[in-house]
Amino acid sequence: MMKTVSRILVLCLLASWPALSRAAAAKPYDSGKVLTIEQKARTRVLYYLVNTPVTQDDPYYEVTVQVKNMVYVGEYTPRHSSDTLPDDWKADTLVPVRLEKRHLYLKRPSGDELDLVITKKRAADAEVEKPQK
Repeated sequence: MMKTVSRILVLCLLASWPALSRAAAAKPYDSGKVLTIEQKARTRVLYYLVNTPVTQDDPYYEVTVQVKNMVYVGEYTPRHSSDTLPDDWKADTLVPVRLEKRHLYLKRPSGDELDLVITKKRAADAEVEKPQK
């Protein structure tokens, strides 16, 4: 009886092996170009003191990245207010990028990934020269 159960378990594991390997495989990185980086803040109400709201500003970064012919705008909310983006990232900086559904992963110079939540997505504007009159 135990041999049959173990054989069925092994067969089920072997049958699901291709699906497990596909799910575990990470997507490859594409080359992306940082277009803009803006530091912004959201105001949040902490509590009310005699009908007066006491607020706090929560900082976040809005990063615009072009990957091939698409432009993605993503938000990064740091865990601490002292967390910053890498100093190497400026406008027109090339970075390795990985896209997954609603997330944009940028590879930092240290090798870690920075997770951005995609808020906007649009086609890149084609630079068309206007004829001179």
